[in-house]
Amino acid sequence: MQVTILRETLPGEARVALVPEFVKKLIASKVEVHVESGAGAGTFASDGDYTAAGASVSSDHQRLLEAADVLLAVNRPPAHDLAQLKKGAVVVGFLKPLDEPAAMEPLVGAGLTAFAMELMPRTTRAQAMDALSSMATIAGYKAVLLAGELLPRIFPMLITAAGTVSPARVLVLGAGVAGLQAIATARRLGAVVEGYDVRAAAGEQVRSLGATFLEVDLGGIQTEDKGGYARELTEEALNRGRELIAKRAQLADVVITTAQVPGRPAPLLMRAEAVKGMRPGSVIIDMGASTGGNCALSKPGETVAHNGVTIVAPLNLAGTVPGHASQLYSRNITAFLALLIQDGNLKIDLNDDVVGPACVVHEGKIVNARVAAALEQPAAR
Repeated sequence: MQVTILRETLPGEARVALVPEFVKKLIASKVEVHVESGAGAGTFASDGDYTAAGASVSSDHQRLLEAADVLLAVNRPPAHDLAQLKKGAVVVGFLKPLDEPAAMEPLVGAGLTAFAMELMPRTTRAQAMDALSSMATIAGYKAVLLAGELLPRIFPMLITAAGTVSPARVLVLGAGVAGLQAIATARRLGAVVEGYDVRAAAGEQVRSLGATFLEVDLGGIQTEDKGGYARELTEEALNRGRELIAKRAQLADVVITTAQVPGRPAPLLMRAEAVKGMRPGSVIIDMGASTGGNCALSKPGETVAHNGVTIVAPLNLAGTVPGHASQLYSRNITAFLALLIQDGNLKIDLNDDVVGPACVVHEGKIVNARVAAALEQPAAR
């Protein structure tokens, strides 16, 4: 059986689905690993590194696709690549099935099976496969470094012969994996940090990192689903939070927003008025940009200035740290493949409590209920 890794085609994407050290682990499971030449260049993994790990390296893109039994990817491969895969082949990667359900149709048309890494359940058994958390960890860290580069002052308090420099104040909106990593990183750099989340239960984690937790009374509204992800809130509930955020943003040097809801536009947490109330020189890093943004003045993929406030809306922060991001993703995807490959053969059990939820398309049929509903068709199971 052939497992294939291609060069990523998304502009600016430097990550790779499998780094050389994990090639060895796959080969140990009795499969062949084929890598497109240059696939690991963004992580400084050479073709020679892959060959030394036991992979076959080729520059024949089409032949690699046609022979693949399993195609591993970071981002969803383009439709013209999917069309060249043989019927029954398996695709594993970040497929955006809830955000872009129509993009699943080429997988259906080609008779493929597809697993979305962002649909891994948040269970103890699936922890090693939780690629969303892996990428969020990287992104939360990098968001703080990006803010520090743009902020016209330093983060820590310093006592010098020329006087005392007060610490920067950082406000982090959202205390999921990315938010908590941002809080931890800002604290390590010496900033005074406040964290906000609609989930009251997140307060303990925020405080454990040395930050102040901002809590707003939402009247007992359920704020997270069974999988531990934030629910989409009512406008009334969001407004309560926005008022508190606007007040605290006036005192902040940096605001980092991390709120996202799977399959929904990112919740609007900062209105234009909140940005206008911030001090000139302040910085906003909007990590919800890929699904619309948490700040009303953000422009996804761009850096803009408004009344002296710099607003950055990056689309792929994890991809700017390709070495460790690829290493973590490789570990996630290899752990998942261990559930699909037995003695060198594919054995897909949709009744498995990890495999089933992660599957979007099976043998050319939509099996995920939410994706099927978005496409206005019944799920196959």
